[in-house]
Amino acid sequence: MRFKKAGLLVSALVFVLLVAGCGGSGAGGKDENVVNILNWSEYLPEELIKQFEEETGIKVNYSTISSNEELVAKLNVGNATYDIAVPSTYFIEVLINEGQLEKINKDNIPNLKNIDEKFMKWDFDPEDEYSVPYMWGTEIIAYNEDLVDFKIKSYKDLFNPKLKDSLVVVDDPRTMLGAMLEMMGYSVNSTNEDEIMKAGKELKKLMPNIKAFDSDSPKNLLVSGEVKAGVVYGAEAALAMRENPSIKLVLPEDHLSLWQDNFVIPKGAPHKENAEKFIDFILRPEISKEITLDYPYHNPNKAALELLPDDVQQELELTDEEFKRGVHAKDVGEAIKYYDRAWSEVKQ
Repeated sequence: MRFKKAGLLVSALVFVLLVAGCGGSGAGGKDENVVNILNWSEYLPEELIKQFEEETGIKVNYSTISSNEELVAKLNVGNATYDIAVPSTYFIEVLINEGQLEKINKDNIPNLKNIDEKFMKWDFDPEDEYSVPYMWGTEIIAYNEDLVDFKIKSYKDLFNPKLKDSLVVVDDPRTMLGAMLEMMGYSVNSTNEDEIMKAGKELKKLMPNIKAFDSDSPKNLLVSGEVKAGVVYGAEAALAMRENPSIKLVLPEDHLSLWQDNFVIPKGAPHKENAEKFIDFILRPEISKEITLDYPYHNPNKAALELLPDDVQQELELTDEEFKRGVHAKDVGEAIKYYDRAWSEVKQ
């Protein structure tokens, strides 16, 4: 859902979090009947957490993060505190390589059968030993047709001077720099310093049009009309459109970013079996359906999709052709330092 490699920026975040503490609603020891979850904000309805507690007697301690960097930093300072975390795909690869994840006992997750096979066996976890798909989606362009008097079809269109100080974009270097890379004919997962720095310079040209960087609730700016357009997560755009029918959604012609967030169990999780019970609960079709109704991200749970109303299914529709042209960010290894530097120069 939100990108960058764990590692290089983590040290600074770790220091901050060591001072601030791990946050959330607390964590239970090994002997307590609890499950400690680290997830994105606005990603799981509170009533479902309560339902799980009532059905199982397991107390849920729920903490939220706003970026993958924050997630990894909290895992690093959590000292085997968390039982479940929800990182994006290539962050999982980093966590696996660093030995920070437990293998998941699939026998404890029979509802795994509900997941569409095309969301399984990714390169980052080819045997699905360490991760279980939760939600996936796109970053798309949303614009208010009452405020924009020209067609927006691509990232290139966002450079139009008519959009000066009128854009909200995700606060995510891999998404925004990736868009510039592909727009310029390079790979979104480039490890070439020159290409990445060129992408930063191109993105810098967009800065006069960017009013805000917001990955959490950009829909508020869109709905209120404080911005004319934005690069936002698909679910945020869909929610904005529900509140303001003038909001239109565009799958950009020049770059379609895809992401997938998965459940993982951190190394040394004190309540591993409770974690697996929670994951299985979430994968129940009727539960997964409720999550999508509240937060309309794309859902890999094919059994849940069949339960959704037709209008919601249409809202989530992505053709096979569109899915195939979409690209995922991958771990770029040491080249992440170039992305960090380019991003820093864009935002300075």
